[in-house]
Amino acid sequence: MFKQFPQIGEPLTEEHINFLKTLSKSCRNAIVDMVKNSQSGHPGGSCSVIDYLSLLYGFIVSQTGEEVVVSNGHVSPAVYSILAEMGYIDREEVIRDFRKDGSIFEGHITRHVAGIHYGTGPLGIGVSVASGFAHIEKLNTKNLPDRQAGRRVFALVGDGECDEGQVYEMMHYVNKYKLNNYTLFVDYNQVQLTDSLETVMPINLKAIFESANWNVIEVDGHDFAALWGAVATSTQSEKPTVIIGKTIMGKGVSFMEPDGAAHKSTWHGVAPKPEQAEAELAGPLKMSNEETALLNEFRAQVKWHPKDPSELDVKSLSLMAEVKTGAPTILEAGTKADCRSAYGNALLDLAKLNDNIVAMTADLGGSVKTNVMQKEFPERVLEVGIAEQHMVSLAGGMSLVGVIPFASTFGAFMSSRAKDQARVNDINRTNVKMVSTHCGLSVGEDGPTHQAIDDMGSFLGMFNTHVLEPADANQTDHIIRFIASHYGNFYVRMGRHKFEVILKEDGTPFYDANYQFEYGKADHLRSGDSVTVVAAGSMVSIALEVADKLKNVDLFAMSSLKQIDRDALSESLKNTGKLVTIEDHNPLSGWASQINKAVAELGLSVKIKNMAVEAYQLSGTSMELYDTAGIGAKDLENTCNTI
Repeated sequence: MFKQFPQIGEPLTEEHINFLKTLSKSCRNAIVDMVKNSQSGHPGGSCSVIDYLSLLYGFIVSQTGEEVVVSNGHVSPAVYSILAEMGYIDREEVIRDFRKDGSIFEGHITRHVAGIHYGTGPLGIGVSVASGFAHIEKLNTKNLPDRQAGRRVFALVGDGECDEGQVYEMMHYVNKYKLNNYTLFVDYNQVQLTDSLETVMPINLKAIFESANWNVIEVDGHDFAALWGAVATSTQSEKPTVIIGKTIMGKGVSFMEPDGAAHKSTWHGVAPKPEQAEAELAGPLKMSNEETALLNEFRAQVKWHPKDPSELDVKSLSLMAEVKTGAPTILEAGTKADCRSAYGNALLDLAKLNDNIVAMTADLGGSVKTNVMQKEFPERVLEVGIAEQHMVSLAGGMSLVGVIPFASTFGAFMSSRAKDQARVNDINRTNVKMVSTHCGLSVGEDGPTHQAIDDMGSFLGMFNTHVLEPADANQTDHIIRFIASHYGNFYVRMGRHKFEVILKEDGTPFYDANYQFEYGKADHLRSGDSVTVVAAGSMVSIALEVADKLKNVDLFAMSSLKQIDRDALSESLKNTGKLVTIEDHNPLSGWASQINKAVAELGLSVKIKNMAVEAYQLSGTSMELYDTAGIGAKDLENTCNTI
């Protein structure tokens, strides 16, 4: 065993290189054994990237614990094998249970496994997450856990993965913010899933990254000395660094390497036959007693150990008591206000009280009102450009290291372009606050491409993301403070136009300073015995107008899409027997679908009329469009009288 670990900038000794060869060989042994037992997996790319992972973990991560994000999550056999060599997970267990039902060792890397900082699968996401980890070092924040000065962040990406637009979004962002503590390794084996890189999609990686002002290093991805030199160079650069490692798919496995060298995709996602694998494990990849002893000796010198993954899971909606929420700003009766301005003001107040509050926007700061915070805390308002996918993954990464990110754009873009990124955040149980403005027909004249009438449906099927819709500016303030202080992913939708704040019957603001937002609780605004009306968002204002005119409406405002207040609904419907729902959204995947489901499960036999946006609308003011779509005040009044 070598006497001391090499320091970055110093050349590797022959002893160091021999150790790395042994470490990589043992990992390849585990990779082949894993996919043999599961008869599924991705051995080719795992073997092409394992030399770099061995170097990274063997000489850096084992001592410092700096983050590594593997964006090409299908190379899980490589990741699990190196984590086992570090002693973080049990080697025999992962070989036996890889991709098996009930095992934490999923086909793509997952945070259930010790040492994995973010689980990946869909390509392009991990590189943005890693940039979030890297950017933490540049922010003026205090008391963040495990953030020693000078920490670097390492990420891995596949060459074919660089087809993804999100990779381009990331590279420009990292250049803009001068994240020179970010080192990205490209596994340039020139093979994609179906064929060679040249056949599927030829790209000039060197030119692409140079055009984004990165420090580009091309190196033999199986030459340990050259790789170590590239890492050392990256630490001295004032730019972010990409190491393009020229590798061979299936490297080090005798029956895989020839196909990889010929740029054939044979072993991308195919497991070897058991007899084929057994011969390799008993031959070229057989570990000697001396090699095994060397690795045991190494494990005794590993300084950094990851937290137990069970410690990383924070229960969704749990209170983060350390967050200072301040006091809400209450607008007086008669005030016309938009919810987005209330959001911007609440965000600024939270930022004053908590230095780990960060806002992100995609070239829409003035529209989504993050510009209010930017004037006072410019270093904590991150402009990502027109790059919604990168923004949401960036937020996911930051949220796992102590930052509370608020990511904002229009509802149409957050729920469509960044849905995959939000879904992977959901799987990783992150703590991202997605706040979208310009939702529904409220956006008005911009027309149907910007009228988000299906946005809530994008998040309805996510198990760890909560969907909220405030009724007015005052409730918006309360809700923003609530989501800042409660763990989990949230999607808060709001419109664009201004309308009067919601009032009690005595003429004072309903959502006043004494109001306490309670997730899943409906707000009872008016009492009546003829018909139950449930409204959400800007429709609450319209419904209140009708209720005050008719005097017989039992009116509720609901804000928590995924947790319908069944007690309130049941009590009211038993009295009225009639239900009207009204929303600025389509009825298929919004409030109507959830409320109808609740009524059915309660076993109530009632008349139901769902008022919602049934078709795409054209341009017009918000109120004109509500009337055209049949969800205006006159439409609701008529429905209440005729149901």
